[in-house]
Amino acid sequence: MPTGVAMRDVRAQLFDAAERVLLRAGPNGLTSRAVTTEAGCAKGVLHRHFPDFDTFLAELVLDCAARFEAQAIALRERAGHGTVVDNLAAALSDLFGPVALAIVALVISRDGLRARLRQTWPTGIPVLTDATAMLASYLDLERQRGRLAADADVHALAPALVGAGHLLFAGQPDPPPTPGDVHAQVAAILAGHTR
Repeated sequence: MPTGVAMRDVRAQLFDAAERVLLRAGPNGLTSRAVTTEAGCAKGVLHRHFPDFDTFLAELVLDCAARFEAQAIALRERAGHGTVVDNLAAALSDLFGPVALAIVALVISRDGLRARLRQTWPTGIPVLTDATAMLASYLDLERQRGRLAADADVHALAPALVGAGHLLFAGQPDPPPTPGDVHAQVAAILAGHTR
């Protein structure tokens, strides 16, 4: 005899529920019970699809990191258009939305999760590492087009932008930094490197 209603795309529903819990209750409030309650399913559903909660959390983080590919493509397509500072300021504002900030906080706060992620993600913090690679790729394209100085070190500028952006957005979650704040920060970091 069936005990409930079949769930379609269980992983996506559980990930969506986890993000809502994370945004509402923070990393400490993210438990398997909170996720399954938010998803409207039995706790056993999560454990049927994931061997343990740390594996679920690692998959959640990797799912979030995978979403950066679309943003990376869009940013690379802006190379040669607009200004470098405007493009980067917009990219940082898109990158550091509430979910991405919450995911970074989750990774930093959970030792078991970091240990699990190290099995497939040997260095850095997912989301921040992806953001750095995305910005370095874009900066390299702008350097090739001559809009960034030929001697600009994109592998130093990208992490500087990501670190400063993370500090700016994580330090002011409500209200978030203004576009002018982000633009000023990017302009300061790129001073002397843009043409």
